[in-house]
Amino acid sequence: MNDPTTYDVAIVGYGPVGASAANLLGQSGLDVVVIERDPDIYFRARAISVDEEVLRIWQQVGLADRLNADMQPGSGADFVGVDGRTFATLLPTDRGNGHPPQQFIYQPAVDQVLREGVDRFPNVTVLLQHECLRVIQHADDVELMLADLTEDAFTRVRARYVIAADGGSSALRGQLGIGFVGRTYAERWIVIDTRVRQAWPGHDRLRFHCNPTRPTVDCPTPLGHHRWEFPVRDQEDDEQFLTDDAVWKVLRRQGVTEDNVDIIGYACYSHHVRFAERWRAGRVFLAGDAAHAMPPWIGQGMCAGIRDVANLCWKLDAVLQGGLPATVLETYQAERLPHVTEVTRRAVKVGRLIVERNRWRARIRDHAFRTALRLPRFTAWLRDHRWLPDARYRSELLAHNGNDATGWLLPQPWVTDGNGERVRLDDVIGRGWAILHTGPDQPWQSWRAAGVPVIAIAPPGSAPSPGGVVDTDDALIRWMQSKKASVVAVRPDGFVYAAGGRHPLPAPPAGFTATPRVRQPA
Repeated sequence: MNDPTTYDVAIVGYGPVGASAANLLGQSGLDVVVIERDPDIYFRARAISVDEEVLRIWQQVGLADRLNADMQPGSGADFVGVDGRTFATLLPTDRGNGHPPQQFIYQPAVDQVLREGVDRFPNVTVLLQHECLRVIQHADDVELMLADLTEDAFTRVRARYVIAADGGSSALRGQLGIGFVGRTYAERWIVIDTRVRQAWPGHDRLRFHCNPTRPTVDCPTPLGHHRWEFPVRDQEDDEQFLTDDAVWKVLRRQGVTEDNVDIIGYACYSHHVRFAERWRAGRVFLAGDAAHAMPPWIGQGMCAGIRDVANLCWKLDAVLQGGLPATVLETYQAERLPHVTEVTRRAVKVGRLIVERNRWRARIRDHAFRTALRLPRFTAWLRDHRWLPDARYRSELLAHNGNDATGWLLPQPWVTDGNGERVRLDDVIGRGWAILHTGPDQPWQSWRAAGVPVIAIAPPGSAPSPGGVVDTDDALIRWMQSKKASVVAVRPDGFVYAAGGRHPLPAPPAGFTATPRVRQPA
């Protein structure tokens, strides 16, 4: 055994959630170690899409544009009925985050870019082919016992905090004795990954074939790939579908032949609806699939994990740098769980729509949707209540004073900065706290004393000025007006901590400073 090195944060698991956390914490200047059992990126594509909020998180670490280059913009989802005709189409809606509302991804390519991003930070150490065998919690840190799989040796590291991003079968969650409650669906799904040789009609659209005989998901993925998923019936053996001959039979029923694609691989998976009983044990935090698992129907499994670490990492940074008391870490699960629960609920409902087994009920479903979609407001209702919930927190690290803006994710329009450059708003704000205002400049003394920058938002047509931005499309000003806010205090994750308008802007949270002190043991 070696004398253990002490890090600020240890991340166990180097999938997209762990790699995103490593980028966020690495950019903060913290000393980070990443522990990953496998020698390389997992070769199978699992996640298939991201939304604009996740791209905005990756923008914080300077990777959004690079990742976007390897993505394919989504054009909505078609739900195909029993008769082979579309009975509903859900189009992605721009929610004002400065990125495309839906992008299809090829996960191994995303993982590669995220890991290249981590390589930028000399303060992040990556230990591939190391397995975390045990965690031992102490008063001021956590000791991790590791097996070095390259040398059949053992080593130790210590960290002030640990993020367990080691997937749905999380070994750390098991070691900590945290239950993973919920259900696993008995039905197993075959997933087929292919490389496109020659395009076919409709190859670029996401389609849910809602046929009771054999529901099928037909999904485009970028960089010349395509994916299908279908369930194994109760009376069927999944092994009979895990052969090239069986896979080709399924693809030919979709009108796809050897001229169209090459098969890369296929596997069988189960769908889960599960939540960890708690997301924290002492100094160890669960994130991503280690904390929750959901069916894939709305493409939010990976996205939910990225949201987790976006919420957690800035709080860890603030605590370790002395900007907030350690009690702020108690808000992590409390803020994230309601949103994850609602996303999971919606994923389950969409899944029920797709896998309806009764042919008569399926025909009634198809007819009901085609009739309802003639009503102008039904499509908007369907999109807002069956796809993603709003990015909003209702309690915890917020200062409520009756203003409607509090708790919402601030929109990110393109603005003109003080140098006359057209940029995204977050690139002006940075990754710290900020005050944005549309009305007259006011003292906001407690915020200024803490070192929080104050940014004036000027209307379209205004001249650029130092310390302010011009809201070129009037998007941010209109949003603030709709919330009756003339000033907002924005957290490092982009959510509005407090707002003022008819009421004064509340003070910062207790023990807050935006200017990092010399690190104190947390």
